[in-house]
Amino acid sequence: MIKFRSLTPDDQEQLWDWLHIALWDPPPAGLRPREVLDEPGVRIYAEDWGREGDIGVVAVLDGRDIGACWTRLLPDGVGLASVDDKTLQLGIALVPEQQRKGFGTPMMMAALSAAASAGFRQVSLTVHPENPAVHLYERCGFEKSGLRNGYYLMICRLA
Repeated sequence: MIKFRSLTPDDQEQLWDWLHIALWDPPPAGLRPREVLDEPGVRIYAEDWGREGDIGVVAVLDGRDIGACWTRLLPDGVGLASVDDKTLQLGIALVPEQQRKGFGTPMMMAALSAAASAGFRQVSLTVHPENPAVHLYERCGFEKSGLRNGYYLMICRLA
């Protein structure tokens, strides 16, 4: 059975791995080179985890961390999914062998619930139009809000 725990600063190394997985490109492309994590526009989503406005959950299956869904509050205009300085930007990843097994929806819902409990009103993300996860995001309440650099900007309004 899958369980969730809070994403903490102790998870920093794993968070880099999850961010790497989250940078999805359409087939036949595989994972991008790991050096992409050194780019400032990518680093902003994981570096120095545990700052004010950082909210995330880790999925744990049979005692093993298998993925995370995390949100970060960034200044207005910073990040591809930027809406304003009050909207969290979201990342999500599962290790490849646990993808497409139904774990993404409960993991994302746990992260969105944590964000709502912390008083946030909305969360944004960007996703490649060919990424099958678009349907997951829609199931979790995200709506398409336009295109940014060829990616859907999606927003979820929290209760």
